Amino acid sequence: MYRESPYPAANGLVALLVLLVVIVGSFVLLIGQLPDSNPDKNVPLIIASILGMSIAGFCLAGLFIVNPNEAKALVLFGTYKGTVKKDGFWFANPFMVKKAISLRVRNFETAKLKVNDNHSNPIEIGAIVVWKVIDSAEALFEVDDYTRYVAVQSESALRAVATQYAYDSHAAGELSLSTHTTEVSQALEKALAERLLKAGVEVVEARISHLAYSPEIAAAMLQRQQASAIIAARQKIVEGAVGMVDMALALLSERSIVTLDEERKAAMVSNLLVVLCSERSTQPVVNTGSLYT
Repeated sequence: MYRESPYPAANGLVALLVLLVVIVGSFVLLIGQLPDSNPDKNVPLIIASILGMSIAGFCLAGLFIVNPNEAKALVLFGTYKGTVKKDGFWFANPFMVKKAISLRVRNFETAKLKVNDNHSNPIEIGAIVVWKVIDSAEALFEVDDYTRYVAVQSESALRAVATQYAYDSHAAGELSLSTHTTEVSQALEKALAERLLKAGVEVVEARISHLAYSPEIAAAMLQRQQASAIIAARQKIVEGAVGMVDMALALLSERSIVTLDEERKAAMVSNLLVVLCSERSTQPVVNTGSLYT
């Protein structure tokens, strides 16, 4: 398994200056030997000057630039030698292949995936993943295409997380995709980190970007949500009405305004509940008779 290691590259400006001196010196030496009347005696110097210029010119290929938030992985004849991360102008063995890789933060948006939630309801879900490369050796040599690897594994992790939660919570304390976005995002980040660690990639952030019921059940689920909302509202209304009736009876008894037997209390409770729980305005009816006649 490949792990990133630093490579001690030489200063590029110093290397460039030395190579230019060698090239210029070899060229001057070559020019100085050509006009000689007996060139046979100067063949070694001519060959040395030509070799000097050729080698120095070839060594110029060892110069390379590392931009900010970029790394260069150095490979010599198929063997990984190290990585240069510090930005600047550098020199290394000209036979080495310099593979550039960006260390900048990137973001990726998955496609809208159709999956089943924890209650087997088909839903559409999508996410935005923010990531960056932290190990250039793993990213380049452990996976074939690390950007494609991130895309595929992001969709896989999103599918796995979506099946662990329900779209809506139907019980107290139940986590759901629509109401507990922070918890779902943390679970998605954890699942992504486990999958992308072998590729030298760090997950900075993962968030749900799209969430909806599938079109074939969207209408039915809307009716279900409306029914749940109506039931919840009715429960609140009934709880409030019962409290108001209890308060009214307690005040009547405490202040001795009127003494009611059980039958009249039942009639009063019935009338108050009808008034308080009705969806429409009630019409008052004046009772001039008696319950006992």
